[in-house]
Formats: sequence, C-alpha cells, structure tokens
Amino acid sequence: MTDKGGARDIFAGRDRIFFKNGRIIDPASSTDRPGNLLISAGRIEALDPDSTVIGDAVVVDLKGLWLTPGLIDMHVHLREPGQEHKEDIAGGARAAAAGGFTAVACMPNTSPVNDCQEVTAFIVSRAAGCAARVYPVGCISRANAGVELAPFAEMKRAGVVAVSDDGRPVADSGLMRRALEYSAGFAIPLISHSEETSLAAGGSMNEGRIATRLGLTGIPAEAESIQVFRDVSLAALTGIPVHLAHISTAASIAVIRMAKENGWPVTAETAPHYFTLTEEAVGSYDTNAKMNPPLRTEADREAVIAALADGSIDVIATDHAPHAAYEKEVEFSEAPFGIIGLESSLPLSLELVRRGALGPLQLLERMSTAPARILKVPGGSLMVGAPADLTVIDPDAAYLFTAERILSRSKNSPFIGRKMRGRAMMTVVGGRLGYCDEGFVSG
Repeated sequence: MTDKGGARDIFAGRDRIFFKNGRIIDPASSTDRPGNLLISAGRIEALDPDSTVIGDAVVVDLKGLWLTPGLIDMHVHLREPGQEHKEDIAGGARAAAAGGFTAVACMPNTSPVNDCQEVTAFIVSRAAGCAARVYPVGCISRANAGVELAPFAEMKRAGVVAVSDDGRPVADSGLMRRALEYSAGFAIPLISHSEETSLAAGGSMNEGRIATRLGLTGIPAEAESIQVFRDVSLAALTGIPVHLAHISTAASIAVIRMAKENGWPVTAETAPHYFTLTEEAVGSYDTNAKMNPPLRTEADREAVIAALADGSIDVIATDHAPHAAYEKEVEFSEAPFGIIGLESSLPLSLELVRRGALGPLQLLERMSTAPARILKVPGGSLMVGAPADLTVIDPDAAYLFTAERILSRSKNSPFIGRKMRGRAMMTVVGGRLGYCDEGFVSG
C-alpha cells in the first residue's frame, strides 16, 4: 500500500473538501444512507449541503463507498521509546492510517515505561504531525511494577487519555481499588489487563488437547476469567468504570454479561484474532499465532462473536504488538507474545458483517464511536461541527494480504497469505489526508 500522489496533491493547501455519492454510516446519529459531506477548516461543515455552499472545495467522488467516522484503535503498542527496531510512533501511525484508523491509543509498556510526564511529553511530541492521532496511555503503577500508583495528575497534564499496566495485571486488589478511585478523580478511564499470573505462569498457548499434543505449557481460560471477576467486582464496589482489555473466553464474557445486567460500570474489548482464529492456528509451532491471552477454542471464538453482536463486548481493538522477525524465529515457548493488527483489523472485522453477525452500524460503533466515548477523545461521529476525522471504506475490495503490502515495520501476522475482502481507501485526520490507497481515484 502506498499513498496516491495525485490525491495528496489536490488536498495540499486546501481546507474545504466535498465528498459526494457516498454511503454515510454514522452510529452516533444512527445514520446509514446515501449522501454527501462537506468539511472545512478541519471540521465537518455540512451533511448534504446545498450546491451553492460547495464553492471551490476539492471534490472526492466516493462512487458508493462507505464514508464513516474515522476508526479509533484504543489498544496498540507503538514501541517508542526504546524498542524502535520493532515499530516507532511515526511508522505505527502510517500503518494505522493505512488500516483506516484516524486515531490510536498507545500502551505504556515501552522502555522506559510511560509512568511520568517526561515520557508522556516525549510521545506527544513524536506524534505531532503523524498520519493518525496518537493518544498516550500512562501506567497505573510506577515502573509498571504493581507496587505503588504512578502520578496520574502529572501524566494527564502531559497528555495521557487513560491508564493501564497492560502486559501485566495489577495483582494487588487494594492497589487496583485505589487506582480506580484515582482514575475517577482525574476523569480518565482505567484499562485492565485481566490475568491471574500464577495460573498463566510459564504458559505459551491455550491449555487443552492441542497444547498437550505439542508438548507446550497451557494457559487456562480461568487465568483470564478469575481476574475479570475481580475487576468487575471492584467496579461494582467503587461505582467507578473499568475497561477490560483483550477478552478471549466464554467464561469472561459470562462475567461481563452478568456485570452489565447488574448495571455495573464495565466496558470490554476484544481483538480480531479472537473472533477469527482458534488454538488450531498454532499448527506446527507457528509463533505468529502466539499472543497473550492466547487463541482459544471454537466455542470461545463463537462466544466472542455473540458478545460483539449483543453489546456485551463494546469495542474491537487490535492489540497491535509488533516484533522483529528474529524475535519470533525461535522456539515457540521462547518467542514473545503478540501480533500486528492495524492493517488486518478492518477486513477481518468486515467478515462479521458479511456473515450477518453485525450490521455496518454495529461494526462502526465497535470500531469508532465506542472507543471515542470510552476514551473521551474527539471523533466517532459525523455530526456537523465534529472533527473531520473520516474513513472511506471499500467493503468489497478483494486482495491478498502479503508482507509486501504491510506498512508496519514488523510483519508478525498469522494472516499473511490470507485472502482479504474490504479495506480503507482513504483516511482524513482533522481535514488533512492521512492515507490514500494507490487504487483509489478521486477528484
């Protein structure tokens, strides 16, 4: 994927753009209809404007393609500072824009970790002018160690939009309670990595017959669901919202569903690999199918899809976790957890629409509107006056997902070689072009 130079040229120096003949899909207003949209000075000026106000705006003929709020990924790892051989902020933002994302929230387990205003400010500075908006997430605990709280106030002043010890759970329930109370005081969401580490210790894939056959130590589903129950119980105790990251099991979903039925302030996310793949993808020790939590059973996969359909799971996030090839080209038990996902998330998620599990409005709610609402960031809407963060989607574009078309610095994906259908053709961020597919004709 490369930017189409002609499209970039016609956007340069122009602040008014008219999108015509699109299918406007906006969950924030329950809109799904043919229409036109005008943006000006970085904001949405009008829906279906009168021809007299279009003036000299650049015209983009969408020819029936979807025009949606910019996708927002609330869970990525951009690796900078300290691990730039895997990814950096600018490169990760380019991959995000190519995948249809106009904004991403980057987790704090960098090197050094983002547990202070200096690291937060560094990330904010590096993100300036990137192809997509980059929102830093700060640590819950100092050094991501789970012993004492990080300075929420100074991190928020520097620009964090949430706190999380992603990659590690906050094992101390008392500290987790205090973290929730502090997060409420600073009006920032808390994102929980729900893992009972004594159960997961030493594991590298889902516990079950396949792990036994391969001779690998398994991670039981209960390593996730036990901690999910702890976290939603603390949300009930304090009355303070908790967001649960990368949900993968039917047991966890049952807990989340119970919490929501009781009115507890809980939201949750999953990732495309959990509704697309199962533990079978490990095959003969494919380290590109190794992630934490691990790929689960077919029953878990179907439970994740059902939870997305009924709203028990609110968000589709990627958990984009780049690793260099040499880091993955080791024995399965020694390989790091994680796969990239920014450029495969949209087509994999569109499969849910094609199979009838989600409607287009539901999909965009999970990938744009809900992340914006939970993180309390701009976007997620095509309402007049909203930021001009837009994604143009061709839901029927067919192509082969290859390493050569991946913009991310790392290529650790189990989906390489998969036939995909649907992709982002253009992203617009604050009225400027973030990405344009080489096959997209505009003007």
